[in-house]
Amino acid sequence: MWNLNFTPPTMIPTTVLTRLPDSFRQARRTDWVDANKPGHVMDSFLEGPVFDDQRNLYVTDIPYGRIFRIEPDLTWHLVLEYDGWPNGLALGPDGSLWIADYRKGILRLDPRTGDLTTVLGHRNSESFKGVNDLVFDGEGNLYFTDQGQTGLHDPTGRVYRLRANGQLDLLLANAPSPNGLVVNDDASVLFVAVTRGNQVWRAPLLPNGSLSKMGAFQTFFGTSGPDGMALLDRDRLLVAHASLGGVFVLNARGEVTDFLRSAAGATVTNVAIKPGTREVVMTESATGSILFASLEAA
Repeated sequence: MWNLNFTPPTMIPTTVLTRLPDSFRQARRTDWVDANKPGHVMDSFLEGPVFDDQRNLYVTDIPYGRIFRIEPDLTWHLVLEYDGWPNGLALGPDGSLWIADYRKGILRLDPRTGDLTTVLGHRNSESFKGVNDLVFDGEGNLYFTDQGQTGLHDPTGRVYRLRANGQLDLLLANAPSPNGLVVNDDASVLFVAVTRGNQVWRAPLLPNGSLSKMGAFQTFFGTSGPDGMALLDRDRLLVAHASLGGVFVLNARGEVTDFLRSAAGATVTNVAIKPGTREVVMTESATGSILFASLEAA
């Protein structure tokens, strides 16, 4: 059941906005591909879309440790290539790019100079399982997921909050593959995409900073699960699904109202909203494409 009207979601087509230029494609085996896509040879795996204040779009290329900037005229620029596995990106309060790097932890990149620094490489001298995605709230607190290889066989994925004052809080420690996450505008609700559980979880954030009564907001199906997410118009949650070929739109009750169908492959891993608009971009990682759709007002 998608919604209480017992009707299918509205199908919204997407277009291929741009694709990774052939000059940047590297068809070869890497340790990341061998571990996560065994038997495949991939030339890229795009993730982590985020816009800056000038509407440049930044994306990561996980297996090859690359950060790209796509300018409004759709020109691609290689910002950084390094020995990491960058996944999620978030724009920091100072305009820097913060990176969830599976191998290295939470990093900070100055996109003007290319300077890369480590913000958080471990917790209490213990390495992370493998951080995945991250998001800032309006107070400058950073929320991030520590996914590693967790799943239903090992439901020990974690969600952390790094406060603006440097304090690190462990918010959740029992998620089977926590992935994308979103905090609402007043930082009163946290949503987490739990990929191997094929669910989106929702939890109130209490005034003392703790979580309470976390529950399943929506349940999906498929060989993978929900991945990156974004919040539109305060109460519309966009959920990229990494095996169902698109982005689901959920309303405040968790009902599926729309589905943004991929114009390329089925591996839609993340989603971002162009600032000040209802224009949506998505990473389709199997083909190295950036998809585009426009949503109507709710």
